[in-house]
Amino acid sequence: MPSFFSNKKLIVLLVSIIILVALIGFSLSDRERVTGPEQIMRDTVGWVQSIFSKPAHAVAGFFENVRDMKYIYEENKVLKARLEEYAKITVERNLLQNENDTLRDMLELEESLHDYLLRPAVVIHRYPDRWQEHIGLNRGTQHGVENNMAVIDSKGGLIGKVQSVSEFSSYIQLLTDNDRTNRVSAQIQLDDPETGFVEDYDEERGLLIMRKLDIDAEIELDTMVATSGLGDVYPAGLEIGTVAFVEPDEYGLTQNVYIEPTADFSGLDYVYIVERTSVTLDPSLLGEGE
Repeated sequence: MPSFFSNKKLIVLLVSIIILVALIGFSLSDRERVTGPEQIMRDTVGWVQSIFSKPAHAVAGFFENVRDMKYIYEENKVLKARLEEYAKITVERNLLQNENDTLRDMLELEESLHDYLLRPAVVIHRYPDRWQEHIGLNRGTQHGVENNMAVIDSKGGLIGKVQSVSEFSSYIQLLTDNDRTNRVSAQIQLDDPETGFVEDYDEERGLLIMRKLDIDAEIELDTMVATSGLGDVYPAGLEIGTVAFVEPDEYGLTQNVYIEPTADFSGLDYVYIVERTSVTLDPSLLGEGE
């Protein structure tokens, strides 16, 4: 017993516990006024709670932000997938619309060009380094295709002629090929028609050129230019384009007519191979009987 009371630290701890219990009991009693020691204790407890509560709130807020970021990421991922799907559907819809428009043009063309035998074909290759010169079609001798047959696009605009043909494909020389032998006998459809040759292509302007027309000919803009039917390649009446502008040649002796093509040479997909059904009169026979 004496040894217990001789332990000062233990006595101090016991007294402190008694005082603390007394204070707690006192503070729980129904009182309007708060004592000084109780106020100090409450302030101390509140201060300690604030020290620990701020980091706790910060940690809780951090994890809440992480959760929100994950939700936003997942939502963004879903929206991105939907956007890509929408873009894909839009592209497919536009392609189908363009294809439908082309097929509709071809149907109307078949009804209007009843004087010609038209063989539909699809462009199967076009080389970038010869983009303005040639295209390949999926029709050959097995489909009745022969050399020098005219070829038009889905709008009825002349694009060129069959240069070579195999059993199941053909090679088309375009009007935009600036080969010196590549020319078309054409007629400007005026009251007094002007006839000449479309024999060049201005790649920078995207215009065909009809050269060596009479310097005194009065040629109106937007006048239709079509094949004349002279020669043994192109039948008469196939649209080439419309007059864009006219200028004298370098010597001032003839006129050059620049033509806006009817055909869209940059977007050739579906075309027609034209078989002429009428026999062309040999120009040399026109002089007989004079």
